[in-house]
Parts: sequence; C-alpha cells; structure tokens
Amino acid sequence: MNPNYDAPSSPLIEIKDLRFGYADRLILDGINLSIPRGKVTAIMGASGGGKTTILRLIGGQYKAQSGSILFDGQDVGALKADELMQLRRRMGMLFQFGALFTDLSVFDNVAFPLREITHLSEPLIKDIVLMKLDAVGLRGARDLMPSEVSGGMARRVALARAIALDPELVMYDEPFAGLDPISLGTAARLIRRLNDAIGLTSIVVSHDLDETFQIADQVIILANGGVAAQGTPEQVIRSNDPLVHQFVSANPDGPVKFHYPAQTFAKDLDLPSPELASKEGAI
Repeated sequence: MNPNYDAPSSPLIEIKDLRFGYADRLILDGINLSIPRGKVTAIMGASGGGKTTILRLIGGQYKAQSGSILFDGQDVGALKADELMQLRRRMGMLFQFGALFTDLSVFDNVAFPLREITHLSEPLIKDIVLMKLDAVGLRGARDLMPSEVSGGMARRVALARAIALDPELVMYDEPFAGLDPISLGTAARLIRRLNDAIGLTSIVVSHDLDETFQIADQVIILANGGVAAQGTPEQVIRSNDPLVHQFVSANPDGPVKFHYPAQTFAKDLDLPSPELASKEGAI
C-alpha cells in the first residue's frame, strides 16, 4: 500500500445518492463514494451488505433505482446497450472462484475476450495471451485444462483473462475465497503489482482483512445500507464507530447481531404467553 495515498481530484468512478434493492428489501440507501484512479480500493462489510451489488451496478448489469454511477463522467445507468458494451471494454472482472470455461484450455480462456470482441489476427492474439499469462506466472500452463490446475492457479488464469483487453478498471469479487495461505498471499501481491505496473484502477470486494488491508490504498466499509467508513486502512482501523470496530476486530457482539430480526421464539412455536401460561399452571 502507498503510505502517501492522496486521492486524485478526478476519480474514475463516482457514486452519488445511490439507492438499490431487491423487491421490498433496500440494500443500498443513498450511497455516496468515489473510486480514485490508479489506486486499489477495497469494499468490505458484513455479508449481504451490497458489496457485489455495487460491482454489478458499476458494470451496468443492474440499474440504480435512484441516484447515479459515473464512470469517467459517463452515467452508466443512462447508457444505451451499444454504449454500455463500449464502456464495458474498459472494465475487467474477476468473478468468485475464477469462473473459467471448463471446456477451454488455459490459453483459450484468456484468448476468449480477444477473439470475441476484437478483430486481431491469431498470431497477435497468441502474443498477447502469452504476455498476460507470463504476467501472472502461468505461461507454462497454457495448454492445461481448468480441471488440471489448482484453485489458486485458476484464479490467476481468470486474472489474465480479466486484463486481456488492457482495461482501465479491474473489479475483483472475493478473489481470496477458498485459497490456501500461499495462494492467497500470491494473489494479493499480484493484484497490487499489476495495479501499479499497468496503471490500473482496482476494486477489491473481500472479507479477508489482513491481506486486503496490506494491498489497499482506500477501504470502504458498507453497513446498514450506507458507508460506515471510508479512508486509508490505518484510518479505518482507528475508527471509533462501533460497527467498524466490530468488523475490523471480528467481534461476535456489537451492532451487527447474530440473529436475523424475528418475532419471539414463543410466538413462532405458538406457545402461550408467559403471563397466560403462569395463570394456567403450564410453566
């Protein structure tokens, strides 16, 4: 992480007064945040808090119910289908667990977006794919099938595919999930190194505090439909907000409750009220 982090005046992404929910359940309620260019921004928070939803909104898979998402000044939600497709070429996405095409080799997985979107010749595609695989340390695995590589290697292949078109933004959805400590550390360092070497802007959705805080320039913690904290990892760790403190300390007790809101257990079981039961001698 850059200890002298200072957000540029012109962020790549601005989210303004964003509201979004599923059916009657509001997930994001008036969110305001910005993603600085050339930095690694981590979006964290309890499960179900809207982290992955924000990635889908940035990519135009979902549309906000109100508010706006600006990518380099363009309102993502207002774009026509062809305009959105053009914008998506400037984005790369690493899905949970890689999401490789199981019937394609490592090479063909990375070549897929190049063949689908560009009109490049096969010799040029070969050169690009080998460069991307070399960047993630897997040039020698180009002829293997996804079933023949480990989980950590599959994640790196997916990263090579995500950067195949040289995007400005790469979004990582739980890139460390299910990885052993060695693979996890390798993936984290690779995200940081590629971000700086290629000049990317990176958004990392993760629950892994240690590795994410080591590579992030900015940390955003979502809670209760809003932004509970936003700043450098050091600023977030020092936060006095009870919810943020509970999250970064992994405390079981705090504002985030173990039990989902529900009526009393007695009412769920159709038991008589204590007052009535005591009168009837049932207690």
